[in-house]
Formats: sequence, structure tokens, C-alpha cells
Amino acid sequence: MSNPLLDTAALPRFGEIRPEHVEPAVEALLAEANVALERATGADVPADYDALSAVLDVATERLGRAWGAVSHLNAVADTPELRAAYTEALPRVTEFYTNLGADERLYAKYKAVAGSPAAAALNAARRKALSNAMRDFVLSGAELQGAAKERFAAIQARQAELGQAFSEHVLDATDGWSFIASEAELAGVPEDVKAATRAAARADGQDGHKLSLHMPVYLPVLQYAQDRALRERVYRAHVTRASEAGPTERDNSAVMGEILTLRQEEAELLGYRNFAEVSLVAKMADSPAQVQGFLRDLARRARPHAERDLAELREFARTELGLADLQAWDMAYAAERLKEARYAFSDTEVKQYFTEPKVLAGLFRIIETLFEVAIRPDTAPVWNEHVRFFRIERGTQLVGQFYLDPYARPGKRPGAWMDDVRGRWARPEGRVQTPVAHLVCNFAAPVGDRPALLSHDDVTTLFHEFGHGLHHMLTQVDEIGVAGISGVEWDAVELPSQFMENFCWEWEVVKHMTAHVDSGEPLPRTLFDKMLAAKNFQSGLQTLRQVEFSLFDMLIHDGASAAPYGADAIQRVLDGVRREIAVIVPPAFNRFQHSFSHIFAGGYAAGYYSYKWAEVLSADAYAAFEEEGVFNPAVGRRYREAILEAGGSRPAMESFKAFRGREPRIDALLRHQGMAD
Repeated sequence: MSNPLLDTAALPRFGEIRPEHVEPAVEALLAEANVALERATGADVPADYDALSAVLDVATERLGRAWGAVSHLNAVADTPELRAAYTEALPRVTEFYTNLGADERLYAKYKAVAGSPAAAALNAARRKALSNAMRDFVLSGAELQGAAKERFAAIQARQAELGQAFSEHVLDATDGWSFIASEAELAGVPEDVKAATRAAARADGQDGHKLSLHMPVYLPVLQYAQDRALRERVYRAHVTRASEAGPTERDNSAVMGEILTLRQEEAELLGYRNFAEVSLVAKMADSPAQVQGFLRDLARRARPHAERDLAELREFARTELGLADLQAWDMAYAAERLKEARYAFSDTEVKQYFTEPKVLAGLFRIIETLFEVAIRPDTAPVWNEHVRFFRIERGTQLVGQFYLDPYARPGKRPGAWMDDVRGRWARPEGRVQTPVAHLVCNFAAPVGDRPALLSHDDVTTLFHEFGHGLHHMLTQVDEIGVAGISGVEWDAVELPSQFMENFCWEWEVVKHMTAHVDSGEPLPRTLFDKMLAAKNFQSGLQTLRQVEFSLFDMLIHDGASAAPYGADAIQRVLDGVRREIAVIVPPAFNRFQHSFSHIFAGGYAAGYYSYKWAEVLSADAYAAFEEEGVFNPAVGRRYREAILEAGGSRPAMESFKAFRGREPRIDALLRHQGMAD
């Protein structure tokens, strides 16, 4: 087994995978999968669920795991060589999955399975997986004929290329900018950030401080740098990434337009009016109009709070900071000063208590207490020296495993995410395959011999991604298509992640996961009370910001608003949304949309509203813990069994009602965010 990508029997051999392995592995695995497809659609394999799975699912899962490892490395350890290998293989992999989803022979086999008397005897998870498969065949063009089918396949191939290009442009634009600042220019910036930027400059053989657009540097500069010109410089560089303001080869203007044009054409081929309608077929929401109504209602409720937030910020900036003309690059700075003035603490002060080892220990303690599992260090090949590996056990039984990649670095995609390495599956050959997850963040790395320090926002991000991970790893569903996060409606998939964020505001949690980096003392209760009082600081503004992004996403996918889909038309849609929703309008040069990877390269197209939609579900679910005891194992067990273990084996609303005993209400969300009437 000289090619590590062909070894899918165990965990990926990340330490051995090289760019030159990609092409031969993809060729071999595609050949295997195509042979399996021919067998599955032939006369020798009956229209039987198990028979089809034993032939086809085994081959496609093997291909998916190997390609998943390559895609993962492309996101966290990008090099020119790996990028070239990935980009070269991408069209072939895309073509296979497009053809698989649109194969008329396979669709006919599945229709025969669904229509057979045996279908009624399938267990609930299999019936749901079969129902999803039938839906996905239609959405994959299986009912198209002739030229329409060929065109649909070409659209899928081109969209895959464009999504990859969009991501590369954002990564290259982020990595490609730096600025050497002087000590004087960084007045006010926290010492740990200055130590990191000083070390980065020294590594390049330069004096001063090397600033970047990665969040562990960008955000503290915007929040704390007293030098207004420096804040403007960094802000401008960040919000014009991958736009016409930078190098032509990194400009996403044309990429966005072509992506939207192709999505609209895809929708029309499938018989829908627009891509928003296609996107919602597999979601909880019924229609684009329902989503837009939900978002506008939320905006209406949040607007009075946002207007008060902004008026207060402007008055404080004018009277206390001498900023009569508050600009976009002043917002985070003024907000941090106002928060310090009002609540008598700063994020920098709080950060000294959240050392990464203590935070992880506290997080693991909650998971172990509520969900009746144990988390243990484990070993596996990794792609970077800072990556760690863990196992989750219940008694002596392995439940799942996960990689944790916490720190920002060049060549690593910005943001935070959970991805699957493999899913839970009662394999046709007779054994149960346990799930494995990637948990990826972009925190500031440790400097010297001190542990990494996390802001409270970082802690919340970590809990969020672990919520996704638990959804994937704690599933007890044995059908791979609906195990864990698979098959879960996209607008419900954020429920477990946003649910976990709530624990970051519980004193009984926080006191156990804090220790001052110098003294070792836990976070004082008085400081936590100040944090709690500030929890909903500017929540109105933050809510409107999310609604703005979500409504923009829905409108550019509605088939009319952004047509003919040029960069200017996209900008007009965004400007219109801001006039309707926002109370803070960014400067004209802001090109936020050019790096909006969620919707142009990350699977959230006409689905970004999911964050707010699922927040209603998660807040209401957490309210059950508030009512019955935050650390009540009985509630934790009920939540685990109804939500986490059920995965995608039934509609998300059924899982929610199984836990809560009723449909969700918005009251808890408004209360949690300080916007209740």
C-alpha cells in the first residue's frame, strides 16, 4: 500500500500524503467506483437496498474518504504543489458524482426499491435515507434528457472550479497582505498580539511588527490600536480582499457573477424559478418568501435595539474619544472602549484567564457530564505539529474520534469549521464503523513557553464547532446517509453548534475552565458578572448584521434581483439590503461579498439564514436546561437521544418535538439576546 490515499481501512495517513499521490489514487478509486456503478445498475444486482449498498456504497465511500483527505489538506496545509494536484483532480471527481446522481439506470433501481413491498419493512432510518436519495436524484438531474442533461453536468463541473477559485482567491488575498508597523503605531494593542507580530517580523528578518489579515492579528488591531490611520489601513485591506482593489488574478468579481448565472440556469433546468427554491427543497423552510418574512420580522424586532446601540456608540465616540465622525474602522475600537467604560473590563483582561488547556478541560468536562461519555487523548498521523487527536468512549465502547487543529497559520483557510473524516455506518461486511471528525479553528498560536490565550469569542467558537462535532460523533444511526450530520436539513444543522455556545455564559462552567496565565487564579466572579452584564452589548447591531448577510444571500439567489449577475448588480442588491436593514452602512469601497465564502464556496448558498433560523431552535432547546437544571444529566440524556443520536434519520422538526414536546418558539432567542418585549 505505497499510496497512502488508497489505504482507507483505518485513519488517513496524513503525515505521508504528498501531492504526487493525488492523481494515481483518484484514478484508481474512480475506476473502482465506476466498475461498482456498472455492477449496481446491471442485471446481476437486484433492486434491493442491501445489495445496492454492498456494491455501490462501499466503493463511493472509499472514494469519498480519500478525496475528503485531499480536500482537507487543501484547506489546512495549502501549497502550490498540493493546490495544483487538487485542482487537476477536481473536475474528474466532480464529473463522477454528477454522473452518479444523474444516472437513469441507478435512479430506476432506486425507484424499484422504493416501490417494492420490502420498502415498507425497512427501518425508519433506511426509509429516510431512501426518501432523501429519491429527492437527490431529481435535484441531480436524473430526470433530464439529452442536451439538458449534458448542460446540467457541465454546470456542475464549472461550479466546482469556480468555488475552488473563489476560496483560493480569498486565501491568497489574506496571506498576500502584510504591513510592518512600528512599536508606536501599535500603542494600545495587547502584549500577546505584539509578541506574536514581533516574532513574525523577526522570522522575516525585519524589525518592528508584521501585521496580517488573519483574525488573531486583524481583530485586536481594529479593537485596540489607538492609531486611527493604522486601523483604516488594516480595515481597508481586509474588506477589499479578493476584489478589484487588489491584483486582477485574485479578483472574485467575475467569479461571483458566473456562479450566480450558473445557479440560476441549474434551477431553470430543474423546473424551478430560481436557485433559492432549489436550495430550500432539502431544508426546513418552505419557501424563499417564508425565509424573507422571518428575516424581516427579526430585523423589525432588532432595529430599535440597534438604533439605541448606535446612538450610544456615536455619543461616546464624540464625547470621550474625540471621534465626531465615526468611521467603519473606528467601530470595533469605540465599541471596545465603551464596553470597558460601561462594564469596567476589557477583552484583553478576560483573555488572560482563558488558557487553551483549561478551556479544553472545561469543555470536555461538560460533554462528559451531560452526555455520559469520556474524552481521552489518542494517537493518529497528523498534518501539523499542533494538531491533536482524541477519542470519545462510553464505558469501554469507542463512540467516535476527532482531530483538533486550533491555530491560524499561512496556507490555512480562514474561519472555523467541522468536517467529517468518515461517518458512522453498519458496513455491509458486518462491522460498525465509528465516526471521525475534523474540528478546525484559527486561534492565535502560543508564543514562547506560554499557553495559547483565547478570547471569550474564541471560546464560544470552540464550543460551537464542538457542537457540530458531537452531532456527527454521538449519532447512534447505522445508516451512513442519515447518520450524524448527514441528511440533516441545512437550516437545522446549526442547532447543536449554537446550543453549545450557551454554556460559555454559565458560571459553573466558566469557573472550571479558567486559570490566569501568570497566577493560575480562576476568573473572579465579579469579572464574570461584568461579562454577563455585557453579554448583550450591541446585540441589536449584531442581529441586524446577520440579517443583512442572510437577506442579501436570499435575494441574489431569487432569479431576478442580481440579474444579469455582474459585480455591479450584486453590489446594488447589497446596497439595497443595507438601506432596508442596516443602521451602519459600510464605506463605498467595502467589498464584503468578494470574500463571502459561506455562500460562494461553502455550501450555504441561499442558506445563510440557517444561522438565525437554527438559533431559534437552539435557544429554545437550551431553555429546557435552564428550566430543569443546566447540568441535569436526565435533560442531557434526553437531548442526546432526541437530537444528537437521531442525526438525520428523521425530519429535524420531529427530533426537536421529541426533545421539547412542542414546536419551537422565538421567545427564548429574544430573551437570550436581550431583545424581549
